[in-house]
Amino acid sequence: MARIVLGSNLSWAVKRWPMPEDWSEIVAKLDIKYVQFSFDLLDPRSTQDAVDHMAGLILDAVKRYGIVIHSTFTGLAAYSFNLLSHPDPVMRMDALDWYMKAVDFTAKIGVKATGGHIAAKSVKDYNNPGRRAYIDSALYDAVKALRRYAQAKGLEMILWEPMPVPRETPWTMTETEEVLKKANEGPGAAVKLNIDVGHQCTLQGAEASPYEWLKRFAPQSPSIHIQQTDGKADRHWPFTEEYNKIGIIKPDKLVEAIDQSGAKEVYLLLEYIPPFEAPDDEVLKNLETSIKYLKQFIPTA
Repeated sequence: MARIVLGSNLSWAVKRWPMPEDWSEIVAKLDIKYVQFSFDLLDPRSTQDAVDHMAGLILDAVKRYGIVIHSTFTGLAAYSFNLLSHPDPVMRMDALDWYMKAVDFTAKIGVKATGGHIAAKSVKDYNNPGRRAYIDSALYDAVKALRRYAQAKGLEMILWEPMPVPRETPWTMTETEEVLKKANEGPGAAVKLNIDVGHQCTLQGAEASPYEWLKRFAPQSPSIHIQQTDGKADRHWPFTEEYNKIGIIKPDKLVEAIDQSGAKEVYLLLEYIPPFEAPDDEVLKNLETSIKYLKQFIPTA
């Protein structure tokens, strides 16, 4: 059986509890140990003074509260960019610099993996077969360079998240297999996956099932985002009674699928992304309720 551990992405803390002391205290009260740091809490290209300052605060807080940062990850801000598949070569170079800075920060806080949303093609490039092939070639070249850089900085993994939009590589299972094969050619930190169980919402047939994705890819996905969703959109709902009634995500089925996959170790990270206008007390209550519910099925250590 796989070792399956419950943790949380820090998406819920963005703008509400930005200080490491604050989100660490909340995590400790939830009685979970593992978190995934969101770059919505700190742009890795902030001034060097700001980066060093926040790194120090983070290291102090997680040590004080006994928290382990599993990985660092893109958030909503970076998801708004085309990143390594931008149609303009200068912008692609800028995106590579952004990811190199993400690697630098990840290494600074002693974490071994970073990743997230990697690339999105423009509509024009996606609809032109020649341009699509060219952009994909440039994408893999950039990722291979990033892998070498990450390895030199002491990182072990680049986590590549399959996405719910066809222009956002990878989308389908076939594309995901291609990413794992092509991106891992040559030396460097390994490219692994970070599956999200809500990202199958635009697919059809077996590919629309998050459980089928886990059965196939959990061995290559050391971290997995879990959210409550209805399978019709990328909802990022909490696991509350209200949403569990209409949601398709069953924690026991997630665990079963991972066990069937043959995976050895997987971290299931709650990715609850509340609306910015949601009341703060409600966000905290939904977080607490979700973790309490998930603990019935998933251990925290």
